Amino acid sequence: MTQILALGTLYLVGTPIGNLQDMSLRGVRILQEVDLIAAEDTRHTGKLLHHFQITTPQISYYKHNQGYRTKELIVKLQQGINIALVSDAGMPSISDPGYLLVKEAIACSIAVIPIPGVSAGITALAVSGLITERFVFEGFVPVKGQVRSDRLKEIAQETKTMIFYEAPHRLVTTLKDLATALGETRKVVLAREITKIHEEFWRGDLASAIALYQEERKPKGEFTLIVAGAEKAPEILLSESEVKKELQQLLQQGMTRSQASRHLAKLTNLSRQEIYQLSLQ
Repeated sequence: MTQILALGTLYLVGTPIGNLQDMSLRGVRILQEVDLIAAEDTRHTGKLLHHFQITTPQISYYKHNQGYRTKELIVKLQQGINIALVSDAGMPSISDPGYLLVKEAIACSIAVIPIPGVSAGITALAVSGLITERFVFEGFVPVKGQVRSDRLKEIAQETKTMIFYEAPHRLVTTLKDLATALGETRKVVLAREITKIHEEFWRGDLASAIALYQEERKPKGEFTLIVAGAEKAPEILLSESEVKKELQQLLQQGMTRSQASRHLAKLTNLSRQEIYQLSLQ
């Protein structure tokens, strides 16, 4: 009789973005208990494991090997091996390797369990002083070409607070491109060395940020940028008498009552049905 092996479990373990005290007790336990740790950089993760006296073996899983390594890890999981996926800092698969492995594991009915940890984007957003009710995560803006231009055009229309990541050597270029797309007066918060000794949160506008890092300071460390969204244009609502005048013009131009009612409903507090009744008058 053929024995059916129980599937392994894939754990996504959040790791500190700087301060090792931010490592959760649950995260430490999972890293101790799994059979294998898939790490973005085994040398970097090795320091974390040494600190917490974890002896679990590692295997590399990074941007340039995730294609074939994903297949290898899925086979191991199907054989009943429990694996923890970690990135160099923060939650795996968020601007870090992991998406492909998670996608394939789900497709193969393998359990994927998150072990929450620190996120630079959410941490910086929480203390930014900018609107936090609604926000979007943009991660790293494409480096160059039409893809970058297209992304910046999309960003220009965004009304929610935006979260970006950027490397120090590209910071000024990205700030300039954002200023061109969004305007130099757009509010921005630059966070660096979050949770570390030299943690810093700088608040101002894009023009001031460019001047600061182009003339006064050399960018050091990975940056998290929190950028205010575009302000919505004030709504101009038509009165009932104005709606009647607009209705008359639209109907004379060939619109049907239904089309005209739907169009004017966006410009007034009246519903489409109410406007339709006015059109009958």
